[in-house]
Amino acid sequence: MIPRALFPLLQCPTCQARDLYVIAGAVCCGACGSTYPMHSGYLDMMPRGAEFGYVSKYVAEAAQLADELDYRELAPPLLAAGVRNRELLRLLQFTPNDVVLDSGCGSAKFAAWNAEQVGLMVGSDPATLFADAAIAQVALVQSDARVLPFADHSFDKGFSIDVLEHFPRDVIDAYLRETARVLKPGGRFVIFSNTRERSPLQPVIDLSRKLGQLFVRLGVYDFEREARRKSDHLKALETWEDVLEAMQQAGLKPVRAVFWNSLFTTFVEHVLMKLGEAVVGRTRPTPRTAVVTTPPSHAAPAAPAADTDNGTQREIRARQRFRGYLQRRGVVYYSLHAVTLMMELDLWLFGWMRSGSYFLLVEKE
Repeated sequence: MIPRALFPLLQCPTCQARDLYVIAGAVCCGACGSTYPMHSGYLDMMPRGAEFGYVSKYVAEAAQLADELDYRELAPPLLAAGVRNRELLRLLQFTPNDVVLDSGCGSAKFAAWNAEQVGLMVGSDPATLFADAAIAQVALVQSDARVLPFADHSFDKGFSIDVLEHFPRDVIDAYLRETARVLKPGGRFVIFSNTRERSPLQPVIDLSRKLGQLFVRLGVYDFEREARRKSDHLKALETWEDVLEAMQQAGLKPVRAVFWNSLFTTFVEHVLMKLGEAVVGRTRPTPRTAVVTTPPSHAAPAAPAADTDNGTQREIRARQRFRGYLQRRGVVYYSLHAVTLMMELDLWLFGWMRSGSYFLLVEKE
């Protein structure tokens, strides 16, 4: 959605002027003449004529990734996403007056889950693979985080979930500088990302990974989709010291850190849920008694080739079917909620123990 409350926050990303005005279907800059069109549910505020050395694969390959990302429908915040969301709420403590930025929002699921708790929730991403619920509830802006189209001191709070690990260091520095610029003095921002550091619990965590690999060798499931999703992870902030240095350079003061040593989480993600997906995602057999009633002149399209029924397709089918179960808020929902709480034990029990994955709450000085 494009609410009226969004427009006073905007500035031209091409020339940084505030001289903007709205015409039918677009926002125009009176200083440089750039025009930014309004699309169905979001506003295109990408800088005009800018060339960037780094472009995320989610932008460069958006058309190819759209089906595989399965982004349009949202499930409730459960499992790993649920743990992220619950910790986000604890750290930021949203209030009804907050103006909040989800920077690098992706499908904007975290923004959509929390939009009703704040005064205005804004989602920003250069790709436009936005969930339907986000289009309905979030002020969505297509923009580049290196040149945010928002005025100085626009936001009370903000967050960045699974973003920094995708960027080279120069992009991280630009991203954090822009984050600091658009935050109000004293504004707070939560980052969830990961470095290359290993958990002190890694030998125990790896037992779950080895069990998962055993099931892969047996052909029960695979991690193809997960591997492709993480294929562009650079982790340019290799250590926790690198993270703190980057924050200091941007003028963002660390307030609290919670580390995610994924002892329970790895077992859930590498074994428990993959087994569930393998069962739920199986192709249902066609009944033998089925009668074809389609007239020859309107023949149905041919069935997909057998080689398309791979682990990725099975995982997508499973997730779609799980969403159907979750809408009924029955046994499946409450079972996954219990598993989410089990995964959250990783934060409660081991959040003090330095590891690669981290939540970091920072404040603009």
